Amino acid sequence: MLLKPTLPMNRRLLLGGLVAAPLVLRFGQAQAQAGGAYVFPLGVASGDPAPDGFVLWTRLAVDPVAPDGLGGMGGPVAVRWDVAADEAFNRIVASGEAVADRTDAHSLHIEVEGLRPDRPYWYRFTAQGQQSPIGRTRTAPAPNADIDRLRLAVASCSNWESGYFSAYGHMADEAPDLTLFLGDYIYEYTRTGAQAANVVRPYGLEEATTLAGYRNRYALHRTDADLQRLHAVAPCLAVWDDHEIQDDYSGVWSKTPGVMPNDFLLRRAAGYKAFYEAMPIRRTRLDARLQMPIYRGVRYGRLAQFFMLDGRQYRSKQACADGVNGGKGQVVTDAACPDRLDPARTFLGFEQERWLYDGLARSQARWNILGQDLVMAGLKFGNGDAETRYWTDTWDGYPVARDRMTDALATLKPRNPVVLSGDYHSFWTNDVKRVSADPSSATVATEFVGTSISSSGPPYDALMANMPNNPQIKFFDSRVRGYMSIDMDRDRMNTRYRAISDVRDPHAAVSTLNSWVVEDGRPGAVAA
Repeated sequence: MLLKPTLPMNRRLLLGGLVAAPLVLRFGQAQAQAGGAYVFPLGVASGDPAPDGFVLWTRLAVDPVAPDGLGGMGGPVAVRWDVAADEAFNRIVASGEAVADRTDAHSLHIEVEGLRPDRPYWYRFTAQGQQSPIGRTRTAPAPNADIDRLRLAVASCSNWESGYFSAYGHMADEAPDLTLFLGDYIYEYTRTGAQAANVVRPYGLEEATTLAGYRNRYALHRTDADLQRLHAVAPCLAVWDDHEIQDDYSGVWSKTPGVMPNDFLLRRAAGYKAFYEAMPIRRTRLDARLQMPIYRGVRYGRLAQFFMLDGRQYRSKQACADGVNGGKGQVVTDAACPDRLDPARTFLGFEQERWLYDGLARSQARWNILGQDLVMAGLKFGNGDAETRYWTDTWDGYPVARDRMTDALATLKPRNPVVLSGDYHSFWTNDVKRVSADPSSATVATEFVGTSISSSGPPYDALMANMPNNPQIKFFDSRVRGYMSIDMDRDRMNTRYRAISDVRDPHAAVSTLNSWVVEDGRPGAVAA
């Protein structure tokens, strides 16, 4: 719904995230309906930049984790939004009024168009006589623009219970042009029993399985000052992994014994809707099959093309799953689990695969970035003999699908493909091989895996002992939390692994663990 736009007629304003109908209110009428409690405690955000605009987001709340998941809000509230070419808002270039209501938990997704490419803009919301924090964002460059450089901040795996989000604050300090969230933005579970002894800051919430539960997980995270600041300094591109719904889930398959796909679909749909409500992404909706497409491409001039992938929603169930329990990862051998090698299995879903390959074939960008959730290059536990084991939840559980991907990269030859991944709570620098089972085959892409913002990492010594069997992995470290900071220009991409001193310290320091460089036209990273 769009109320009283005040842009010139040749600029179109699109508002996603609200259902239409009887909510046409005058701004003053809706403004007077609530009390004086501050309605912007969750901050603001922007995302999915285009050359002429972006998505602006906020969610109104007075009690962010109210049990019903509605943030203590009642009826519809009219909200004004402004976009300015300067921080003081002396030059407002776009504005409008929209209605936030209970349908999407009083979240707003304002799709602004008609702006100038590659320019910074500032934005704010006003409701009930109160003003939101001011956010800074930026339009993408024109499709054929020759831009000199781009700075990315890349994050994944932020567990509230595991520690503070100081990494987000340091990411904000670096003033990125674009932030990538690669999954596990929230965690659905709550630690109990002996596991609760390691909790740094309690969720205070039961495991999320309902729409209200997922909404409150996002709302709690959004009260974090460091995360709010990061969202307010730059636009983002966000995709999910598994913990936005349930650990290790796979397509329509749950890891919980006895849960049928039709029942799990309802839980998944609740989690997907909550993700949409909490993220500055373009309008998307659950369809009749309870699917919600979020994979998409974003172009940054001639310098970079981003392919943001969904590695959960469309995949086949976990290899050698136990009955209906198809969302549980396992460590298996091929002798015990021949299902792993079935060519009919898919990781991305065949429709998303075709979309990706078509985009790679058409891309004219210097750097082609695949932003996705799980390690692609692979990690085998063993020397390749019959006793070698593989973890089925990653691309290792879908090796034929991965070979389709690497064949496409080798055949289509997009310039400088780089895979950015999360999930494993550790830093990795990998060569993505044409044949995943053959480390001597050609390198077709470079992969950088970022560690977690706060989630605990896998056992370092045990994994390091296995690295001689995995020469495609050039670097690994699971002992630190942090993020990736990436600077790219026409000649090279420099990736810094940024490590937080102590995740239990809300004021933790940050340092660079090491840096890696990919040169234009040379797949594979080298230590800087």
